[in-house]
Amino acid sequence: MSHVLDNPALASLTGPHAHFAERRGRLLRYPVDVSPWLALPDELDAADWADLAAFAGPEGEVPLLGFRGELPAGWEVTFQVEGVQLVDDGVPAAPEPDAVRLGPADVPEMLDLVGRTQPGPFLPRTIEMGTYLGIRRDGALIAMAGERLRPPGWTEISAVCTDPAFRGEGLATRLILAVAHGIRERGETPFLHTGAANTNAIRLYESLGFALRRTTVFGAARVPERLTDARELAVP
Repeated sequence: MSHVLDNPALASLTGPHAHFAERRGRLLRYPVDVSPWLALPDELDAADWADLAAFAGPEGEVPLLGFRGELPAGWEVTFQVEGVQLVDDGVPAAPEPDAVRLGPADVPEMLDLVGRTQPGPFLPRTIEMGTYLGIRRDGALIAMAGERLRPPGWTEISAVCTDPAFRGEGLATRLILAVAHGIRERGETPFLHTGAANTNAIRLYESLGFALRRTTVFGAARVPERLTDARELAVP
């Protein structure tokens, strides 16, 4: 039996985040303003590829997170980066007295910070996926981190970022430990993803007590121009 973290989006959208799930055939996804994560079955058939195409529309782009298989004819890879998944292996989680819980009113500042630091996807409704904490300096949001995927028993830490003017102060570390503390308080276990080439982040996470669990891949592909082609050319 596979582990829930082998397909965390599917486990999340059929578990604690089921209320977000938009379904088409065997596919599940988050609303497009919540998260780009899309849950694929372990093996895709022709109908799945047709449903993927219908989700995105002609020449649209679909995320293929964790997918290492062969694309059907007519599909085009637009993005592919090797990634890693790390899990709590003794993280010294602790609350952070300077952290504040962020809410809907903070989203414009959060989007601005994410836009300047590029920690990964953060959309207007991503904050609904879990708890987000931030640190402010003179009223301005200068660092944040929060929760994203929630497979049963686990919660992903995501959107860890710090304003470049305030890096080197350990703000990201403090927020990671604080978010991990909240996850642990619910009886769940923290985990996270990052790019395999992001050695500085991996080094930080390992120093905090996270351990490599598996490698993965973050990718995307473009749908063929005609949706009829997408169904006709899908892998049988």
